[in-house]
Amino acid sequence: MRFRTLDDADLQGRRALVRVDFNVPMEDGRVTDDTRLRAAVPTIEKLRAGGAKVILLAHFDRPKGKWVPAMSLKPVVPALAKVLGYPVAFAEDCVGKDAAAAVAAMPPGDVVLFENVRFYPGEEANDPKFARALAENGDLYVNDAFSAAHRAHASTEGLAHLMPAYAGEQMRLELTALNRALGHPERPVIGIVGGSKVSTKLDLLKHLVTKLDKLAIGGGMANTFLYAQGHDVGASYCEKDLAETAREIIRLAGQNNCKLFLPLDVVVAEKMAPGAPARVRDSGSIDDDERILDAGPETVERLCRAMDNSKTLIWNGPLGVFEMPPFDKGTVAAARHAAELAKAGKLVAVAGGGDTVAALNAAGVSADFTFVSTAGGAFLEWMEGKALPGVAALAQ
Repeated sequence: MRFRTLDDADLQGRRALVRVDFNVPMEDGRVTDDTRLRAAVPTIEKLRAGGAKVILLAHFDRPKGKWVPAMSLKPVVPALAKVLGYPVAFAEDCVGKDAAAAVAAMPPGDVVLFENVRFYPGEEANDPKFARALAENGDLYVNDAFSAAHRAHASTEGLAHLMPAYAGEQMRLELTALNRALGHPERPVIGIVGGSKVSTKLDLLKHLVTKLDKLAIGGGMANTFLYAQGHDVGASYCEKDLAETAREIIRLAGQNNCKLFLPLDVVVAEKMAPGAPARVRDSGSIDDDERILDAGPETVERLCRAMDNSKTLIWNGPLGVFEMPPFDKGTVAAARHAAELAKAGKLVAVAGGGDTVAALNAAGVSADFTFVSTAGGAFLEWMEGKALPGVAALAQ
């Protein structure tokens, strides 16, 4: 898909309405993780360098169209100013007189953060009237919030139809990386999909087996596939009612020449607790009181060999209960191997999803992957092959 970037824009003296994702973790009125603020810096700096007024639109939490003081974006301002290294203004509203006055007071190059757009019901309803009210304060629109692009809201989709629309720098990075991983990848392509539930990733699995050359299934969802193949999974988490669905996905993979990798061996324990006594079992040899909590060493070794023979990797979801040693070993070993290949230029490694990012951070390898998306739901829907309204609106 072709989309306009800020390289194409005349910025001097223009009012740039920039949709960012500042839905950041907060504690006692302070930002505890500024990752998303730092992600917006390249776009903000590019606009400032071009002489634009930078007007930031964002949501925080779920006020459901009501004014909730505890969900104000005002506490984000000091943290953003610290990241940028200069003052950031705050407008007490995102439309109307307060917003207009804040913009009128700005010289080119200044930055202002508007109040939470979700304080208005028109935001999530993608109400054209609310979108027009937002548009009154801008000459051009920049979407830099891929993580909110799967939602057709006024500030993520509606605005793009009311004025010239561009992808921000973070959005450009995200779309370029994702296209490289699944749109037009270098083959062979291998996918790793983990996590606990097959039910939450049905669309994803059905889509990927038609796109990938190889797909490894891990985490709790692998238990459902093992059960579907007649293996006893003991006391493990398992969606037994989805056994036929799992068999359908296995058949679909075969029809599309997608090689499916299910666990050969697993790490089990009688209870899920930090430091619980663990042992390795063949996938078909689980006792009734045992729970599968990680991929076994043979499974991980085979997965690493499969990565060695691939050119592109796309990863969503851990291989086990990575938050709880000793059940983190499979995920960490696979992540470190993928990172080594990516660092050596032998593999394009793209990963995304909240648990996946946390797992890669725990393994200390996020910086070595080709790209790590923090987008969560938008990343998952993109992997499912769904059109994202906020991205489609930027298409040329």
